[in-house]
Amino acid sequence: MPERLHFTVTPIDATPAVELFSQATEPLVWWRRGQGLVAWGQAARAEFNGPNRFDLAEAWWREVVAHSRVIGHPMNWAVAPICLGTFTFAATSPLPSVLVVPEVALYQQGNQRWLIKAEPLATGGLRLPSQDPGKLFAQPFANPAPGPPPASPKTGHQPRPPTGPRGKAEGKALGQGSGIAERSGHHRASAWPGVIQQALTAINRGEVEKVVLARDVLVAAEPPIDLRQVVSALMREYPDCWTYSVEGLVGATPELLVRLRGGLVTSRVLAGTIRRTGDDAADLARAGALARSSKDLEEHQFAVESVIAALEPFVEALSWPEVPSVLHLPNVMHLATDVVGDLTGRDRGAMPWSVALAKALHPTAAVCGTPRLNAARLIAQLEGIDRGRYAGPVGWMDATGQGEWGIALRCGQFNAPRDLAQLWAGGGIVAASVPAEELAETEAKLQPMRQALTLASG
Repeated sequence: MPERLHFTVTPIDATPAVELFSQATEPLVWWRRGQGLVAWGQAARAEFNGPNRFDLAEAWWREVVAHSRVIGHPMNWAVAPICLGTFTFAATSPLPSVLVVPEVALYQQGNQRWLIKAEPLATGGLRLPSQDPGKLFAQPFANPAPGPPPASPKTGHQPRPPTGPRGKAEGKALGQGSGIAERSGHHRASAWPGVIQQALTAINRGEVEKVVLARDVLVAAEPPIDLRQVVSALMREYPDCWTYSVEGLVGATPELLVRLRGGLVTSRVLAGTIRRTGDDAADLARAGALARSSKDLEEHQFAVESVIAALEPFVEALSWPEVPSVLHLPNVMHLATDVVGDLTGRDRGAMPWSVALAKALHPTAAVCGTPRLNAARLIAQLEGIDRGRYAGPVGWMDATGQGEWGIALRCGQFNAPRDLAQLWAGGGIVAASVPAEELAETEAKLQPMRQALTLASG
């Protein structure tokens, strides 16, 4: 039985959520364009493994909600209590999928802000601070006070990225005097085109139409990384992405797996990528070339079709544009399509929860391939390493099951001492893919985390 919790919701008029908590060495974050959640502490936490991890997570969260008590002001549009979570890419991963109920959270929507505090119901109710709640957040989040490295959590575990002789090859420093060194991961960069060629051979044999392959790089830091600084850098440099931090998984994803808000379901599909040059005129020409590229349009269409097929059983109407747009980010440009579904005709009690929609969608062709099962088998064979939570759903949901789940991209998984991280980047492979270009795409997609780590240690 999950712990019985007492929640108090208090409106706050003063401090924006992004300017938060010097004491929060382990931030819980879901943030985009000045909206979302910033939180810390663990009032409750649960782990889930295996193919039923989504179902188990939903069942646990329903129990928490059913046995909790909430007092205070209603929020806009979320309903307290809330939780944040991260799920593994593969059902076979030894890493757990996790849901966390924060002890303290600030939820911001538009110009409205709410402080949400949780404690065990057995204590007889929440003890609110005597001072103005806004004074809890006097220390700017973008420049947190230095402190000792965080201790390992008392419950659960976090991964220590692999180390060993292979990690010493192709090493380099990220920023002069930064104290951060990068090493090759499971596959050296120089070997990656060969892996792509193996995927192309499988495509030519008809085993798959598309497969999404990812590679990792390892980062060692001395002193340990302050995750608050990494999160702050990602928020600042990639405001159009969803910045997240849950269970040591930190990143800024441009891809929304699913949003459930009222009766509306939204999924943003990204597939088809080109690197930016930094020259506006050149990038405009490259954006036009991306929009006309038969290779990238084919890759994108596979991803759109997989999302449509997954959502159709849940919604009465689906709509999407016939032609994808081009999403411009600081490091890359993507072909993008927003798929929208209408649930308003359903009985409110029969609406699926957002985590059920995430389960149905995951993994999309944007991070796995098509056919899905064949692509997943090929990924395991060619990558040869567990993805952990990379490319899995990450996000949050409220007491009614509404919420937002992104795909964990442009990210790093940090170990508990925060002195090692495993960064990930991948790309979709179709028949027209060029191995050298696929390597360059992964380098471009590693840029956000490399940049954030450099800024955090500078």
